[in-house]
Amino acid sequence: MRHPIIAGNWKMFKTIAETRQFFDALIPEIQDVEHCEIVVAPPFTALAAAAEEVDGTRVAIAAQDVYWEPQGAFTGEVAVRMLVDAGCEYTIIGHSERRQFFGETDQTVEKKTRAAVGGRLNAIVCVGESLAQRDAGSAVDVVRKQVQNGLSGFSETELSQISIAYEPVWAIGTGRTATPEIAESMHAEIRKTMLEMYGNKVAGTMRILYGGSVKPDNIKALMGCENIDGALVGGASLDPASFASIIKYR
Repeated sequence: MRHPIIAGNWKMFKTIAETRQFFDALIPEIQDVEHCEIVVAPPFTALAAAAEEVDGTRVAIAAQDVYWEPQGAFTGEVAVRMLVDAGCEYTIIGHSERRQFFGETDQTVEKKTRAAVGGRLNAIVCVGESLAQRDAGSAVDVVRKQVQNGLSGFSETELSQISIAYEPVWAIGTGRTATPEIAESMHAEIRKTMLEMYGNKVAGTMRILYGGSVKPDNIKALMGCENIDGALVGGASLDPASFASIIKYR
């Protein structure tokens, strides 16, 4: 049985003070939740404060990105050990905005993922197609290639620290959401790809999250799909009441 993950990605929002206010409101609402893991990814500047706020709770903290080198002259980058030191248990890797605006590739995704799992971080690895790719009929091929290139050559132990997030780029921040049927179809293709790469055990235990305009009013239908094991929530995770509603989707 795959234990679901509900993860909130704040992107470039919230100061340290706003982060503390958020958790003061969220924690009382979700303290009895046991049916899913809860993860929140604040900006780098608020990671340590967020980790303090969730200490002793069911909430884990994630970074929104990571670099693959352990240290060095890499201005602006943040290493795995720095994130662990700040209190992170997870990191997001390969988000579509990192791919679109900052040159992330399947190859850098693989390097970052390998560094993350090697340094005791769980990785949420993002894949997804653009609207042009979907309209051209190449969505499945694009996503399969991203999975194959970004997640090849890992051990079973390393794979236990990895989740995949399918985020159709055309449904991120647009208000458009892939229907549960569209999402489930792609999640099934991703699981099939993992089956081909690693066999039944890994494919059966790999958690695949859906990300793309997830809201309180569509989370239940999405989570009712066989191959959807959670959500990577963007804008709706910025409001504690909205995010609590998504977490308590059952």
